[in-house]
Amino acid sequence: MALKKAIGLVELNSIARGFLTCDTMVKTAQVELIETLTICPGKYMILVGGEVGAVKSSVEAGVLRGGEAVVDHLLIPNVHPDIFPAINASTQVDEIDALGIFETFTVASGIIAADAAVKTAAVRLIELRLAKGIGGKSFFTLTGQVSAVQAAIQAGKELIEKEGVFVGSQIIPRPDPALIKMIW
Repeated sequence: MALKKAIGLVELNSIARGFLTCDTMVKTAQVELIETLTICPGKYMILVGGEVGAVKSSVEAGVLRGGEAVVDHLLIPNVHPDIFPAINASTQVDEIDALGIFETFTVASGIIAADAAVKTAAVRLIELRLAKGIGGKSFFTLTGQVSAVQAAIQAGKELIEKEGVFVGSQIIPRPDPALIKMIW
């Protein structure tokens, strides 16, 4: 995947309106459609990436087209480069020191928290799972030294907690090899 500078998302409570919104978003600006899918419970999400101006235009058009069906949206202008491989579960991590797990109620909040986490501390994202098969929630896993993982988790939590979308987090200082094998 080409290097992106921005990421944008529109999340809707209507699948039909989601298809229309997606079409509008990709026709409005030159963005890459990273992911579009139905998510539980009966919602639809559109995730785009590209240059900041194009992503901004695309998201604005999507929010306008989605209207009252829009549940959440986001634009992160200078997204951390670890976000894209984490979404695709293609992050290459040499070893897992401490393991951090962070769970949110919405897709947008998961991306926002993950971006804040990796910008705050010396951690590596392992995976950023977006709603599919997990009831519309999202979660991410990351690794680093315990203190770095704690700082990263705290940064993500502080950013989204006031929105009421933070579900929970855990830090495992030295995860068992059997657990590592299952997530890696």
